[in-house]
This record gives sequence, structure tokens and C-alpha cells, in this order.
Amino acid sequence: MSQLTPLFLLIALFTTILNSTSGEPVGVCYGMMGNNLPSQSDTIALFRQNNIRRVRLYDPNQAALNALKNTGIEVIIGVPNSELRSLTNPSSARSWLQNNVLNYYPAVSFKYIAVGNEVSPSNGGDVVLPAMRNVYDALRGANLQDRIKVSTAIDMTLIGNSFPPSSGEFRGDVRWYIDPIIGFLTSTNSALLANIYPYFSYVDNPRDISLSYALFTSPSVVVWDGSRGYQNLFDALLDVVYSAVERSGGGSLPVVVSESGWPSNGGNAASFDNARAYYTNLASRVRENRGTPKRPGRGVETYLFAMFDENQKNPEIEKNFGLFFPNKQPKFPITFSAAREGTAVE
Repeated sequence: MSQLTPLFLLIALFTTILNSTSGEPVGVCYGMMGNNLPSQSDTIALFRQNNIRRVRLYDPNQAALNALKNTGIEVIIGVPNSELRSLTNPSSARSWLQNNVLNYYPAVSFKYIAVGNEVSPSNGGDVVLPAMRNVYDALRGANLQDRIKVSTAIDMTLIGNSFPPSSGEFRGDVRWYIDPIIGFLTSTNSALLANIYPYFSYVDNPRDISLSYALFTSPSVVVWDGSRGYQNLFDALLDVVYSAVERSGGGSLPVVVSESGWPSNGGNAASFDNARAYYTNLASRVRENRGTPKRPGRGVETYLFAMFDENQKNPEIEKNFGLFFPNKQPKFPITFSAAREGTAVE
């Protein structure tokens, strides 16, 4: 018995390490449109205290980037829509990359550069792909194209057909815009960023979509799509995007859910209890690495929107998506990562 003890302990230790590092970390979007928010350094400290290991920044805020140095937190950094046209100039793209990425790398762990967020194809869509190409070429000039990926974030308004999920397809009038972007992402081994909100799908169509289906609380399958059963709307919407990407020539291109959330006030079905149910259930699903019915077993990199309630956003509903109040107190308990068991917002 004593001879088996070391082996038993070794197996137990390995199992503990394996379990503690399994699962996909839950990222958080860090917006700063509030006049009562903590400093960037205090906010990144809050990220670390709560074991939040991924962050999305919407612009290259210098104070936030300095606070992220040597933390190991993975970063999506955004190019604001207002700067996209300037980046169609290769020299400007190189300068942008130098000032906002290379000057902080490798102390800051950049993962993606989001070139634009929810750009309307009819209002600036023509500059997105040229800007993406120039940022990529600048990265390639620094030999970082395999470490930091270039993408853009879309919303669900680009989707034409969304039911059933296997029939997902982009609108015909935006294919000129999205198909070349998907081709670029595929050729550069990147991923498409997609902002996916079951909340808005539900409030736009409460007659056909149940609240439990939107909040991950349905006890059984709600929608069958051939042999695939859907118990929640998030999986269905993500599979709609996967199907649309395939129809646009993207094959198995990964999709990162770059925003998803539920408001706790300010609109229909916007309540504390609903927000708590949505965020905690989505975070649990992400950590479990279950994937979707269309792509089972594949981790879904996901960013919860957003870190704080932001009182300078409009309309009113947009002010209430925070996981934390501006005083740094959590609205509800969420486990963001399984890396250290028991680390959660209390």
C-alpha cells in the first residue's frame, strides 16, 4: 500500500491540475463611457482579483494598456470606427500599430486587433477590409502575424435568414462586404468577431421566443433543426453565424463572440434577475467547453458585455449592461475562469 501512495498522489495531483486548467476563460468587455467609473489601473486590478483573463478594449487607451502590462490578461484591442479611413493608408496603419500595439508588446498580451466594431456596410464598409489588410501587413512587417490576429466585429443585422440555424445566411445586399472579409480571415488563420445578443432577439419577437429559451433556463429542447436540438437561443444564434460563414466560403472559420449580455434595467425583460440568470448561465456554458449543436466540443471564446454600467451611453437600455457597479461591487456572483477553483465574484 505504501508503495502505491506516491503514484496515487501523482495521479491525484495531475487530475487536480487538469481540472483546474480546463475550460474556456470568460472574457469581459471594458467600456469607459461613464463619468463615475474607477481608474483604469483600479479596473485592471479588479480584473485580476476576479480572475478575468481576457479583456476587450474598444480603443487603445494608454492608461488601460499600461495597467495590463505583465498581467498575462489576453487583449482584444479595437481600432475605433472613426479611425478606419486613415488606416487605408499603409503608412498610417504602421504608425497606428507601432503606437498602440508594438510599443506595449510583449508586456501586453495582445490576441486580436478588432478593426472596426459593427460597421454598417452602407456607411464606411468600403474602408474596413483595406484597413484590415494594412494592419495585417504592418504586423507581418514586425513578424507578429502569427501571434496577433486581425479581425473585425460584426452584429446580427448582417444576417438575412436566421431560421432554422442550419439555414443561416448573410443578407444578399451585404455579401459584397462580408464575403471578402471572411476570405481574408480564412487566408490569415484568424477568426470572425461577432456580437451576439439573445436579449435583443427576444424583445424583438417575444411571441415566438420564450424567455426561458433566451436565458438558458429551458428544461428541454425548444427548437429542432434536423437532428440538432437547441435548448437555448445563444447556441442557435451562434450556429446561424457558423452557417452563414460557411455559405460565404469561410468553411470552419472560428467565430469569437466578442460581445454578449443582458441589461438589468431600462427596458422590456431588463431586470436584475434576468441579467443574473443570463450572465451566470452563459459563463458556465463557456467554461464547460461544450460548443454548439453544429460544432460540439469546440470551445467558444466569449466576452461578456460589459464590465460596468456606463451612464454616458444612450439609449437608456445601454447604460445597464454592467457586471459591476461603478463602485466596483459586483451585481451578482460569476465565475470567470476555472483556472483557480473557487475564484469568483462574491
